[in-house]
Amino acid sequence: MKIGNVEVKNSVILAPMAGITDKTFRTICKEHGAGVVTTEMISAKGIYYKDKKTEQLMDIKPSNHPVIMQIFGSDPLIMAQVVKDKLNYLDTFDILDINMGCPAPKIVNNGDGSALMKTPRLAMEIVKRIKHVSSKPVTVKIRKGWDKNNINYMDFAKMLQESGADALTLHARTRDQFYSGKADWNAIAALKANLSIPVIGNGDIFSFSDARKMLDETQCDGIMIGRGALGNPWIFKQIMNGLKNQTSTDYPDYQEKLEQVMTHLDMLTHEKSERVAVLQIRKHCGWYIKGLHGAAEYRNRFNQVQNRDELKRVIYDFIQSLDKREESA
Repeated sequence: MKIGNVEVKNSVILAPMAGITDKTFRTICKEHGAGVVTTEMISAKGIYYKDKKTEQLMDIKPSNHPVIMQIFGSDPLIMAQVVKDKLNYLDTFDILDINMGCPAPKIVNNGDGSALMKTPRLAMEIVKRIKHVSSKPVTVKIRKGWDKNNINYMDFAKMLQESGADALTLHARTRDQFYSGKADWNAIAALKANLSIPVIGNGDIFSFSDARKMLDETQCDGIMIGRGALGNPWIFKQIMNGLKNQTSTDYPDYQEKLEQVMTHLDMLTHEKSERVAVLQIRKHCGWYIKGLHGAAEYRNRFNQVQNRDELKRVIYDFIQSLDKREESA
């Protein structure tokens, strides 16, 4: 798949997820086979006003290439200005994505994210202005529409294509669905059939079989994985191996999962203080251990750890309990 002038050889992509796809998680997913990784969504106004927290979100590890940086906003002038004055000079990312799909109230209440699907002319202006000044390919992530009575993804996508978008990602749900219900892969297939630019499918990919089915049913150019990667960065290698060999491999055992928790924390502590790293790893712990025997008990224990040594002890205890269970089985 080629997006603008960027050749994407492995089109299994890590989706942007606020509070999750930080530099550490992106690096882990990259190491586990993600072809492209995406930053958390970054406020264009935050960049414009040189907000320190926003600047931290833009910290990207060079080895992560190719990287998509996703920005959000609804002021075409400010968004184009930050691209021209700031983003064009960064060599840490390869593709610039515009968020027009985030359903979070604090985002849409400002007219950003999926709210832009209600103002297509404004969305077109944003893409046109950014495309005019950007030195990198420009893509857009959208949803099916605002709600079941306002499904406008096809006309909206065609307008964005005409405005210069180099590729589109469709999360095949409406805004009011958030992440509930079932993603409508038929919408992805229809979009692929009607656009000349690459179409990336997003929604309900939790395994190799899901990925294979989406590719077969929609003929989309790439797939984007969000929640399916939570606690399971191995999914990228599983999918790539499966696509090559027609069989999914590399399922981690409980030891590998729990060792990944420790590695994840160690990587976080290189970027942040130990206290912040421990607080942030807690949510990941719940995802990593999902489905393991005793997960509920140990999730509570993980949520109470205060430092690296405590976390290590909980991991050791969990492995010991699972070892004993296997021995007695």
